[in-house]
Amino acid sequence: MKTEKLFSKGKNAVIIAIDHGMFDGPIPGMTNLIKTAEKINSCVDGVLLSAGMLKHLRFVFNYKGAPIPIVRLNWSSVYCFNWNYNQAYTVIARSVEEAVSQGAEIVLASLTLQTGSEEVDSRNVGIYCKLLNQADKLGVPIIGEYFPVHSGTITKEKLHEQVYRSCRILSELGCDMIKTFYTMDFKKVTGSTPVPIFGLGAEKVPKQMDALRLAANEIRDGARGVVFGRNAIQVKDPSEFHAALCDVVKSGITPEEAIKKHNITDK
Repeated sequence: MKTEKLFSKGKNAVIIAIDHGMFDGPIPGMTNLIKTAEKINSCVDGVLLSAGMLKHLRFVFNYKGAPIPIVRLNWSSVYCFNWNYNQAYTVIARSVEEAVSQGAEIVLASLTLQTGSEEVDSRNVGIYCKLLNQADKLGVPIIGEYFPVHSGTITKEKLHEQVYRSCRILSELGCDMIKTFYTMDFKKVTGSTPVPIFGLGAEKVPKQMDALRLAANEIRDGARGVVFGRNAIQVKDPSEFHAALCDVVKSGITPEEAIKKHNITDK
């Protein structure tokens, strides 16, 4: 399979996301992206970033055993929380060919459905499928991401229902993997979706133990890995946290054991 490199030796995968600047501009922990990237532990399997930053961060990927560069292809207003956007208008920021020419080995295309507009949903599906077809033609693995509107305010029940239905739709339209929210019945999501699912980290949690427990729960409920951004970067020692996260996700040790092993004091 073309995703074997990410799931090295059949283990679950850890991806660190540093693409937030595409939608938020600079945020705490990611003001200087080069310094941020220098703190990424080489034990992680992939780094999600924008195509525009890939050329500035080649040092993260240019050595044997380095993480895989994963490039986000489309820009959607659904991520612009600071501007209170929730209509999920989407455009292509990079074609698959352009991303690959800049060094991407895996790409990501997001899709938001149930926006309340049949026209917006249909356009979003069109953009998503265009990118999927480009990736298929070039033989490039592609992660589909489902991200709902009003993600911070909808009920747990509604979030689960949207993720449950939409992950299946994303896989039916075609993708190799999916990144999405952890929900109240995540086993139902992973059990009904025929491609590997990554649980995302979402909002920054108060303690590193909370983040490790979230990762452990996602793996327990069928995820094949995690994609953590703020929870993996906005910490005292990102590199050490990444090592702990890899132990939990890839080696199956408990969050408590990982905290102790890596001497993480922010419990």
